[in-house]
Amino acid sequence: MRLTILGGGGFRVPLVYQALLGDRGEGRITSVVLYDADRARLASIGAVLRQQAAGVTDAPVVTETTDLDEALRGADFVFSAIRVGGLEGRTVDERVALDLGVLGQETVGAGGIAYGLRTLPVAVGIAQRVAAVAPEAWVINFTNPAGMVTEAMIPYLGDRVIGICDSPSGLGRRAALAIGVDPSTAFYDYAGLNHLGWLRGLRSGGVDRLPSLLASAEGLASFEEGRLFGVEWLRSLGAIPNEYLHYYYFARETLAAVQGVRQTRGTFLLEQQSAFYAETARRPEQALELWQKTRAERESTYMVESREVADAGERDERDMAAGGYEQVALSLMRAIAHNERASLILNVRNRGVLRHLDDDAVVEIPCTVDANGALPVSVSQLTDHQAGLVCSVKAVERSTIEAAAGGSRAAALRAFAWHPLIDSVTAAGKLLDAYATQLPALAPFRP
Repeated sequence: MRLTILGGGGFRVPLVYQALLGDRGEGRITSVVLYDADRARLASIGAVLRQQAAGVTDAPVVTETTDLDEALRGADFVFSAIRVGGLEGRTVDERVALDLGVLGQETVGAGGIAYGLRTLPVAVGIAQRVAAVAPEAWVINFTNPAGMVTEAMIPYLGDRVIGICDSPSGLGRRAALAIGVDPSTAFYDYAGLNHLGWLRGLRSGGVDRLPSLLASAEGLASFEEGRLFGVEWLRSLGAIPNEYLHYYYFARETLAAVQGVRQTRGTFLLEQQSAFYAETARRPEQALELWQKTRAERESTYMVESREVADAGERDERDMAAGGYEQVALSLMRAIAHNERASLILNVRNRGVLRHLDDDAVVEIPCTVDANGALPVSVSQLTDHQAGLVCSVKAVERSTIEAAAGGSRAAALRAFAWHPLIDSVTAAGKLLDAYATQLPALAPFRP
């Protein structure tokens, strides 16, 4: 089988290839095509992958191209992990928001809206090319904002595009381990949107084990989300939120923490990865070693401001070592390609599962996956609080999609003004104007 990776020069691509190297099953991926607009980045990541494959029998063959149609032809699966505007764009997303006293995280709040506005037209263009060149391919979308991008691609690809994220599965795994449950045997009652969901139940052996976890201060203190949100708040909620909800529940404190650091996350990654690609170009024979060193530093500093606010300490090594989105992608591909029934938390059309949203709204919920694709399963309904937040953010997503599709300034303004982390229409207008001035792709939204 052939896998095409869009954004093939991206820093995290070796994680996907490493997962493929570990898959020795029949009918596995044998060919990987890396597509990227940046030849230098492609060459660097290609060098990392070839060194990963050294000594591995029948490792998937890797080819590189800057031609999209060439990359798509013959693909069985297309993994989309593009970053429109690069990390330079992300630094603008963050800094503009912070200068106006608003959180600018890349998928949450103002930064996510700006990111979506410039990404959606490109993602839609990709969906149109997939439909024309590789209509039988399955698209696995990891491009952020993942839920929003997946929903924008569905009109062209239908249910053959599925969004993935490793946050829900990571949360479920950590919660299960905290109470001594084998994560692979548990059912996770999880629902919401991408980066905006809650674990409301953890069933094992026919028993919901979440109440016993919430009752255990020691258990909650043993994993990332327990430390981030604190015992009292988790017990008050009766659920465990996705880590990204820290930006909502502790918005004031997180904003102060981010404003107090020397550089934003985007600036840190830009400097770090620029150094990696430059060094790899000089020393391609050490590409894998350089990548591993850079990755370890990247992972250890993930969401550092939120952990500082919560006094959560350093990230748990078990969390950093565990398989992330690459394992979700591999499980999804195997389930579809070989009709191997799997249960995964994915971004798919609602299909009536959550009554507060319409059937076509892309939500993040547990699904049963087989050769026919991903089918959402029944979960408990959202509480009033959860539904209110989810519906508000879904309205933001859809206004962003509308704005990106037609260049509507009014729709873009609504997207900023309606977001729960932006507290004024005036601020929304200032954000839109600043982004439109500093990001060339958003120039059509200038007043």
